[in-house]
Amino acid sequence: MNNKIIFTFLIILFLVPNCFSQQFEKEKIVADLDFLNTSIKDAHYNIYSYVSKEKLDSTYQTVKESIQKDSLTLLKTINTFQRFISTINNGHTEIDFPAKSYREYAYNKGTLFPLEISFEDGKNLIRKNFSNNPEIKVGAEILKINEISMKDILSKIHPHISAERTYLKNAKIEVASFPRLYWQVFGKQDRFEIEIRDQKTIKKHVINAVNLIEGYEKKRTEVLNSTMSVKSFKSSDYINPGNFSGDEKAYRKFIDSAFIKIYKNQKNNLIIDLRNNAGGDNSFSDYLVSYIANKPFRWNSKLTIKTSKFLKEHTRKHNDTTDTYFKNILSHTDNEIYDYEFEEYQPQEKNKRFQGKVYVLINRQSHSQSAVTAAQIQDYKFGTIVGEETGDYPSLYASQFQYSLPNTGIVVKVSKGYIVRVNGSKKQEGVIPDIIIRDHLLDETDEILDLLLEKLN
Repeated sequence: MNNKIIFTFLIILFLVPNCFSQQFEKEKIVADLDFLNTSIKDAHYNIYSYVSKEKLDSTYQTVKESIQKDSLTLLKTINTFQRFISTINNGHTEIDFPAKSYREYAYNKGTLFPLEISFEDGKNLIRKNFSNNPEIKVGAEILKINEISMKDILSKIHPHISAERTYLKNAKIEVASFPRLYWQVFGKQDRFEIEIRDQKTIKKHVINAVNLIEGYEKKRTEVLNSTMSVKSFKSSDYINPGNFSGDEKAYRKFIDSAFIKIYKNQKNNLIIDLRNNAGGDNSFSDYLVSYIANKPFRWNSKLTIKTSKFLKEHTRKHNDTTDTYFKNILSHTDNEIYDYEFEEYQPQEKNKRFQGKVYVLINRQSHSQSAVTAAQIQDYKFGTIVGEETGDYPSLYASQFQYSLPNTGIVVKVSKGYIVRVNGSKKQEGVIPDIIIRDHLLDETDEILDLLLEKLN
């Protein structure tokens, strides 16, 4: 492949265990749904923050009654559980895309819808065309697929996506990719009649599905494609730190070497790129921020954790209980919410850190810790935020942990903590840029960086 990023889904095609025709008996599926219902209510920090008890209980009952067959495939089982867990409306409480089933489908010569979609200003825009029809232009609005409106199609896909709001749901669809999710919900289809609006003209086209691997996966680059890089422009240096995860020693080595170059260049401006970033851990992001900070700082104003009977049992089985963090979980009473304090992080020595103007790039694909970091920089006035509103809130239910359901082994991720951004705001919105520039189609045309450089030069 020519892609710089070897995407997660293609790796999964070859690395996950076989799951061909995996089936689960109805009795085991119902038992796991019951376990999911009780465990998640016990473990979640505040499960009724975005949904009423009546709505959640009603959805649970509806989902349970929908399990009619004697057995279900892994794909159908995941779809069933996602419909329940997504009702909580919390992006960090979720069941992931059914990657194992996707692998099985790929090995069976699976095909996909050949158009990727970007969601902007209430429109469903074609961002990539992998079909053999050149008349379908990138940027055109797709209105219908097989006589079904995109509104109705998304109403079927959204219940499989955990998120606080539609803006984040659609951003997550862009990440997972519409063709993959369309297959997950609607199954295999070999031919599509689509209706599109190109400028003011509405046209219909018939297109064929493409081979999943050769016609789709090998031709695309993942939306979350943040990678470490350093560049120099006329009046500005640029750094993309990559995701805040992985080998922390290697990460710090990269940041150190990058800022040696940046310090020597003595440019007036530094651009930090947090776009298309999956987030990660604050130990990574704080080390980056220490190179632009002019005073001690924290990455939040408050982090609280809820311990629970279920979390304690999980901690004893899977974590180092001599570690301070996990000792705290065990030392508090069941369902107690307690503060977890972080010491102030110290800035780098003055002769190492950048002291000019800092600009931080964000978009709707600045997720989790990358959104929190952008808010941190904004709140401390360490830099100017440029781009578009993040999908994730910077004050959010997170501090995620995961466990497997006992019968199906399906992995569940749950928020056990609540993070409040540095300025203390709990407003339900993403990080709002100081300079707003839209990232149109999330494609190779870099509107945000180009327009900022034009302004700075």
